[in-house]
Amino acid sequence: MMLHSENSTDDTRTSKPLFTLLDFAAVIIKHWRLTACITLAAALVAVIYTLMLPNLYTARSMILPLEDDREGVGAALGQLAGLAGVGRIGLGNPSKADVYLAMLNGETIRDPLIDRFRLLEAYEAKYRTEAYGALDRNVAVTVGKKDGIITIAVDDRDPRRAAEMANAYVEELGRLANRLNMASAGNDRMYLEKRLASARVDLAKAEDALKAFQSKNKAVSVSDQAKATIDGVAQLRAQLAAQEVQLSAYRSQFTDSSQEVRTSKAAIGRLQAQIARLEGNGGGGSAIPSVGSMPQLGQQYLRLMRDFKIQETMVELLAKQYEVARMSEVKDVSPFQVLQVAKVPEKKSKPHRTLIVLVAALTAFLCSIYLSFVLEHLDRMSEQDKMRWFELKSRLLFWKKQKLTLQNE
Repeated sequence: MMLHSENSTDDTRTSKPLFTLLDFAAVIIKHWRLTACITLAAALVAVIYTLMLPNLYTARSMILPLEDDREGVGAALGQLAGLAGVGRIGLGNPSKADVYLAMLNGETIRDPLIDRFRLLEAYEAKYRTEAYGALDRNVAVTVGKKDGIITIAVDDRDPRRAAEMANAYVEELGRLANRLNMASAGNDRMYLEKRLASARVDLAKAEDALKAFQSKNKAVSVSDQAKATIDGVAQLRAQLAAQEVQLSAYRSQFTDSSQEVRTSKAAIGRLQAQIARLEGNGGGGSAIPSVGSMPQLGQQYLRLMRDFKIQETMVELLAKQYEVARMSEVKDVSPFQVLQVAKVPEKKSKPHRTLIVLVAALTAFLCSIYLSFVLEHLDRMSEQDKMRWFELKSRLLFWKKQKLTLQNE
């Protein structure tokens, strides 16, 4: 029993923690003057530092990209599988907000702002690259993930200049976007103009051939079912021609392994399969009903009518898109809506002096607590540990001197 009691006492001594909360509190109380001095000194330095910082004012403008006529052109031209906008194929269909974001961060918009507001002098910059860096620090352009709204926030010491710069960003973006849209619309118009002229010549030839055949063979007639099938084939043929034009444009900019080329090839394959089923080129019978009592004469008539319908459909679609592109070229309308015009801010936005002082004081307080425990540990070290510590320190100093000596030699 006595032995068991002694073992229990030993276990209790072994499980006793080295430091308790009272020990920690005692160390903090012992070095409270050091903690207080460091914390107050850090807070005082932070106060002096924040008072030296200039007040910054933030002005914000907000815009919403619109699905304008240029997008309408692209959507309408989608009926032709992307005939227009060939000049914009290389964009990879980015969102308009992403395009505007890149434009706002580009030199094309920032250069006029630097000259207009004399930012080289305002930012005390010797070169334009330094002014670009200052704009990167003072201007934040963000895009809403859900709504796509673009926010332009400008920080400046002068509240009026901050508001004027935020609005100037919107103005310059509008000018650049209109200039690019009008130039792109001009390219579309010229492209469609050439295609339309060529399609009209082909239509005239097909129409003359059909009229000549009809005048020579007046007995040939076509049923309503055959006409409907021919109209469907004509639509598919027109789409196939448009896809082939688009594929040619893709191949001039991308490799055959690119996603754009593969997608266009797949679309052409689907259209060719549908046309083959309707015309009977896939091994089965044609979906176009026979005509009259003379099959050979009827098939020749159907071929002429099909060619005429294809060219007629092409001319009709191209004419619509040509008018849309021509109107877009002369139309000067902002491609976005201004949701918020920047106003002169009344209160400063930066610096947050109170927060800076509190963070500095808290950091200094925690560091002083840590320093207190380091000092306490050094005080409690045995003489043997102190000797070992000084010996290690001496060796480190000796190695350092030896290294400096070798470097000097």
